[in-house]
Amino acid sequence: MVMRKKATAQQEQWASETGEEEPSKQNHAQKVLNTVTGLVQSVRNRNVTENDSGDHHEILLHKEMAFHDAAKKDDVLAMTRLLEQKANINAKNNLNRTALHFAVAANKMQAVSFLLSHKARVDIADKHGLTVLHLAAWSADLTIVQMLIKAGISQKATNQDGMNVLHFAAQNDKNDIVEYLIKDLQLKDLNILDKKKRKPFHLAAEKGHIDMVTKLIEFELFTLEKDKEGNTALHYAAKNGHSSVVETLLEIWKENEIDEPNESGATPFYLAAGGGHVACAELLLHKGSNINTTTHDGYGALHIAAQNGFTSFVSFLLNNAIESNPEPNERNNPFHLALLNNHMEIIDILLERKYDINATNARQQSPLHLAAEYKNTELVEKLLIAGCDLTISDKQKKTALGTAARSNHILIVDMIIKAERYYGLIQGPNENSEQGDQEEILTFKQDHSSKTRLIRSALWNLAYKHLKPDEWKKMAQGWKFTEAQIKAIEEQWTGKESYKEHCHRMLLIWLHGVLLAKENPIKALYEVLVEMGHKETAENFRAECTNGSNTEAKKCCIS
Repeated sequence: MVMRKKATAQQEQWASETGEEEPSKQNHAQKVLNTVTGLVQSVRNRNVTENDSGDHHEILLHKEMAFHDAAKKDDVLAMTRLLEQKANINAKNNLNRTALHFAVAANKMQAVSFLLSHKARVDIADKHGLTVLHLAAWSADLTIVQMLIKAGISQKATNQDGMNVLHFAAQNDKNDIVEYLIKDLQLKDLNILDKKKRKPFHLAAEKGHIDMVTKLIEFELFTLEKDKEGNTALHYAAKNGHSSVVETLLEIWKENEIDEPNESGATPFYLAAGGGHVACAELLLHKGSNINTTTHDGYGALHIAAQNGFTSFVSFLLNNAIESNPEPNERNNPFHLALLNNHMEIIDILLERKYDINATNARQQSPLHLAAEYKNTELVEKLLIAGCDLTISDKQKKTALGTAARSNHILIVDMIIKAERYYGLIQGPNENSEQGDQEEILTFKQDHSSKTRLIRSALWNLAYKHLKPDEWKKMAQGWKFTEAQIKAIEEQWTGKESYKEHCHRMLLIWLHGVLLAKENPIKALYEVLVEMGHKETAENFRAECTNGSNTEAKKCCIS
């Protein structure tokens, strides 16, 4: 129980002082940044009173807590009074931070001066290895840095990630501090790799600090080296969209170095695509970057831009003649990725550019398979109108119709059957453009048109009140519905009378095709009913459809 309380108190202490979760629960790549920025923000923005309960400072005495709070607020009078009461000037909290850490982080000049004049220790690092010089390089003025160095602080100390004062100054764009360290103190030996094999130049490029990048180049502290993940400064700048830094770096990089891949095979151009940074990509392309480069997993710029939904970048790539023909059975091509992430604008662009909508992924699924599986009726409609191949089977030997039926996506099942019958009627989608008398816009969605209201109502009555269980199948077979289509309709189960809904759906699918063929549905169905021995039902159907008028059939059209 004691250990649990202590752990909870430590977590609360961290949250109180940094505004972040305990580092063990964070992504390690963010830990150092969160540590420093959280501390700085907390001491600058949080009002701390001497009457705080102390729950977050369990190892500090009350007067030591008050001393820390006074340092944060630059309250020298309170600090003087507390020292007279024998407060420990070097008292450390749970995170091993002293009053000097807080005063420096808050850039409180008087408090720092007071602490140094009273011989506060400058060599204490917190539990993450942060010294007060690191904090000064991040958030304080040059004057405080100079005060700390004059007080004898180690200039080469590193935190637990191997970052020193130059790393922190470069990362937070402290140009005057860098100039002081390099030009005045001649500390070029601070230009070392941290534990992630990053130099200050990498960090400045990553943050987009163009003045800092320029200064480091001036001091000959730039580097073409790669970090632990194979990224150069150019990778960092391109990934984060810092076009001014990219432009500056391209003046240093040789043409054959621009497309150097990192450990995953990503070039700076690919990383620019991953962030949708068109300006960076244009600069790289102008300098000779390969627009068609791919990573080790076979993904290229078009893949990552489509996956992340960067519409303008996708257009940029296509306008610059990127190779857009999908590889057979690749894991997922750009169309699949846009579909899986519901980026419909990108799908529209790819359709407009005549992208291959029949290319399959590693599971041999076409885009129509995925659209059916994910119940995306809008995309199913687009693909059907575009004339996608309806016969493609995936690795489980299922067509898109089978996928929709298995998933019980009734609307999509009916849409696909309509398309199969329509394209079978005109002998292929290419002839659609030659149908000069096609007055209505082609659609495979449900018909809600007022023009077909009467006949649709009559079909419902026929299905639910007149036809017997097996009769709808006989009608479907007579109208050349395939066995696969009939089976797909039958997949729906609503109980013992499911056949009524099956019949109704089949009749609406049939109606769609008849109207597109410019035939008279009332006459056609009347004749079928009479042939089946339902003379009275046929007469009632015709009367219900026309509502006493013979003009209704002429009004019927697809919507």
